[in-house]
Amino acid sequence: MDIRYSVNQQDFKRYTTDEIRKEFLIDTVFVADDVTAVYSHVDRMVTLGAMPVKERLDIEKNIDCWKNFGTRFLLERRELGIINIGAAGKVYADETVYDMGSLDALYLPMGTKKILLESCGPVPAKFYMCSAPAHKTCPAKHITSEQAAKKPCGSPDTSNKRIIRQYIHPDVLETCQLSMGVTALEPGSVWNTMPCHTHERRMEVYMYFNLSPENIVFHFMGEGRETRHIVMHNEQAVISPSWSIHSGCGTSNYTFIWAMAGENRVFDDMDGIENIDLR
Repeated sequence: MDIRYSVNQQDFKRYTTDEIRKEFLIDTVFVADDVTAVYSHVDRMVTLGAMPVKERLDIEKNIDCWKNFGTRFLLERRELGIINIGAAGKVYADETVYDMGSLDALYLPMGTKKILLESCGPVPAKFYMCSAPAHKTCPAKHITSEQAAKKPCGSPDTSNKRIIRQYIHPDVLETCQLSMGVTALEPGSVWNTMPCHTHERRMEVYMYFNLSPENIVFHFMGEGRETRHIVMHNEQAVISPSWSIHSGCGTSNYTFIWAMAGENRVFDDMDGIENIDLR
């Protein structure tokens, strides 16, 4: 498991391109028949990817729970969100089996002991997962894309017409602090999350997908008056500390999963930054 430590905004101002990518970019999320894991000390979020091809995968395949978390199993004191961006698959959570279609989500609560991930056919499922610390057990829930709360946003005039699907969100289910959803930009739209914002009460991770190999996303981060960017390719993720903006512009439309952990889950605590004030 890759471990990333917290970075303050003053030190960040002096980072080179390579240093920014090393600290914040998760350049490989999916590996055939393997589980990737990045543990960020920013709100202690764990970002995982699993792509079972020939075998059923244990989520703890590359995690030493006792060494990394001081626990006997991953969700002893954590909760987990899963979104499948691949073909049909299954998640085995203790005694329950969940059928996971494309863009289905699953919330698993603190106390879930055994998690196995499997594809249903020759085209693999791709399970993108985020885990945050938890303090109580909430009900597990499977959420299809139709059951997610949908919010159309933006306009073709500002190149940001998109649909936000809120899966793991207070309007859909109860969690301790984890939130996850999917934002899909329509053809001709390339900007997400503009005007941009920060939220000191929680961090965020973006994972960009549905990008062709020749297209990229410029993900903007940093303080509003000290912006930097990371060039993102398909199925890569980026960690955003609470002090950082997090928005992107692509060379085509794209889709991304957003995941958050922190003290506020109702999205009314954003500190907006007007475009004219960005530097």
